[in-house]
Amino acid sequence: MADWQLNLPKKFSAVRFPFMSLKLFSHAQEDRPLLAIVLLLIATFSLALQDSLMKLMASETSFWQIQTLRALGNIAISVLLAWFSGGLMLLRPRNRNGVLLRSAFLAITMFLFFSGAPLLSITEMAAGLYTYPIFVCLLAGPVLGEHIGLWRMASIVIGSVGALIVISPWKDGFNVVQLLPVSAGFFFACNLLTLRRVCRHESTLALSFVAGIIFLAVGLSGATLLSLWQPTSPGLSAMPYVTVGWPELTWLVAGFALLASALNLTGNICMTRAYQTADASLLAPLDFVYLIFAAFWGRLIFNQWPSTDTVAGMMLIIFAGVTIALREHRLKAKK
Repeated sequence: MADWQLNLPKKFSAVRFPFMSLKLFSHAQEDRPLLAIVLLLIATFSLALQDSLMKLMASETSFWQIQTLRALGNIAISVLLAWFSGGLMLLRPRNRNGVLLRSAFLAITMFLFFSGAPLLSITEMAAGLYTYPIFVCLLAGPVLGEHIGLWRMASIVIGSVGALIVISPWKDGFNVVQLLPVSAGFFFACNLLTLRRVCRHESTLALSFVAGIIFLAVGLSGATLLSLWQPTSPGLSAMPYVTVGWPELTWLVAGFALLASALNLTGNICMTRAYQTADASLLAPLDFVYLIFAAFWGRLIFNQWPSTDTVAGMMLIIFAGVTIALREHRLKAKK
């Protein structure tokens, strides 16, 4: 990645750091499928744990506070990694507008995904988010000009049925909050399509750094606005996680925010590197192991097992996502 690197000061020139040997921030030179699979498993494990911890802390903090603190951690760690990996130019995006748009989609995703955390199980949240392959398929036509054939349409229908089973709008206990993770899946798909279309050649650290800046701006803006104006609607008042601006900051919350930041960067860097060193068609089906890790952390941290309906819906969502990934691989192989 010579185009992006600055020379280190002389006092650092002889210092070697463990993560430098991994070369996670340089361009991939060859395919390494086994390494990519290991990195993807590390990524999904880390991100599932991060999401579970964010849910765990929902009663101790607010969305705006935890996002602000996590963003500060992301920014600081990104700067340190860039400094010791070749230079701060690693943080500079090549396509500024594209990276900003992708970061905005991620910020919306995070708000929708976590805003219902106090009321939903981690498996319900995960299943809703992982409807994103359905939305990728639906948006691939108008955004990327791709043809949506019979296999894709069938997968969209199957995945949609799975999402409906997880949400179960026909049950008495249905809450509109259950739609929030599915909405997050839509904006996560927008993020992926933006990455595919305009951010494919960006540095991993640049993507993380700019996302941190946007998350910091969103967190501070939300906290400031809610300190000046408190919602009075009964529906909103029942969701203090997103309607309280800046509760009293404790060392416990600060520590969890730093841990969440480290897990977030670990997950995103490992996932990006995995997709750089192996065919996406190999990795995309394995990406759904996140749902298994989410169920694992849900049981370990919250003592919750997913219901039978949730498991059935998750299986349909996984089947649809894997079918879509395999179909795309076959279409690429024919070209």
